[in-house]
Amino acid sequence: MANLNQRTPDNLCAEILADARREREVILNRAQTEAAAILAAAQAEAERTQREQRELAQAEAARRQERILATVAVEAGRLRSARVEAVLESVRAEIRRRLLTRNGDGRETVVALAAEAVSRMAENNFALAVAAADHAAFGNGLAQAIAERAGRTRLNLAITSDESLAGGGVIVRDVAGTQTWDNRLLSRLDRFWPELRRQIAVQTSLVGENRPGGGAL
Repeated sequence: MANLNQRTPDNLCAEILADARREREVILNRAQTEAAAILAAAQAEAERTQREQRELAQAEAARRQERILATVAVEAGRLRSARVEAVLESVRAEIRRRLLTRNGDGRETVVALAAEAVSRMAENNFALAVAAADHAAFGNGLAQAIAERAGRTRLNLAITSDESLAGGGVIVRDVAGTQTWDNRLLSRLDRFWPELRRQIAVQTSLVGENRPGGGAL
């Protein structure tokens, strides 16, 4: 009791203040520790988020680049194909122009084309239509020359001039009208053009040999 009596109010107050200071230090230290942990976690989360966003941005950039490169490749291929096609069509147009401007100087051509047709057709009686210029230039002896070239001596060939024919060649029909062979040069050009254009493209290095000849290049 004597010790308790000796503790004056000032002493008690001092002890209470001291205890309060100690508790405050404990609380402050705990708060600082917790705040540091929270800050570290927040920084880690921010870095993770930034990293993920950066990775997403890089992935999106890569995808966009791939799409752009693919688009460029497709467009380049389209332009090249269009250019190649234009070149080939100009070649075809030039061939047609030259055929259309023939000056009746192809007797051997008419004989060969007519003989090819009649040699592959049945019957012996045929009507042959040739261009007016060819008929005027080669009419005499033309039927005999065709028969000899075809190797068919019993042929009966009636050769007529047709003003509508251009470019040279011949149209062969049997008398019964059941067989017709259009062996005009322009018609042959149309029939053989897919393969011809392929050969031209390959030989001039416009396309590789493994590219299709009749379709897109």
